[in-house]
Amino acid sequence: MRTSEITRKTRETDIKLTLNLDGQGRFEGTSGIGFLDHMLELFARHALCDLSLQCKGDLQVDGHHSVEDIGICLGAAIKQAAGDKRGITRYGQWLLPMDETLVLCALDFSGRAFLACDLPLNSPKIGDFDSELAEEFFRAVAQNAGLTLHIVTMKNGNAHHTLEAAFKAFARALRQAVAIDEREKGVPSTKNLL
Repeated sequence: MRTSEITRKTRETDIKLTLNLDGQGRFEGTSGIGFLDHMLELFARHALCDLSLQCKGDLQVDGHHSVEDIGICLGAAIKQAAGDKRGITRYGQWLLPMDETLVLCALDFSGRAFLACDLPLNSPKIGDFDSELAEEFFRAVAQNAGLTLHIVTMKNGNAHHTLEAAFKAFARALRQAVAIDEREKGVPSTKNLL
């Protein structure tokens, strides 16, 4: 079982996150931010991972610390659960339509953290979620998982739809990248290390 458990406690957040990369697509718990919970639930469903989250954050300030720290924990959990990455596919890509929007996600589980994120959102808030925090979330995930991650909006529209497409595309690309390739007997790199 490729599972992990991450805890992170700071003056700003107290987080416990568990991840099973080979799950059934279930999400339980809460971030304290309704829209982010919605995104994490559909991420788990489309990545076919099981994700459990408990977060107590300083939401009286705003959502920044909670969103970024959850991204840190999710990235660390992905890295930990993948282990030495032996037998994984390594790369994943998905072009995802969500009504009028279209978002591309491509990633390499390379061990080299990089984010290129093009998410032009036409609304500063979606419910209780500050739209600009989406990029902070993906940056934290990429840095802590060791992903080269590109998220590109091909067709923009409703901000909720654009972010939903981004989270679903990321989920599907990650699902491809961590899938076990029956023909791959080692680490998928000429360096023999990812």
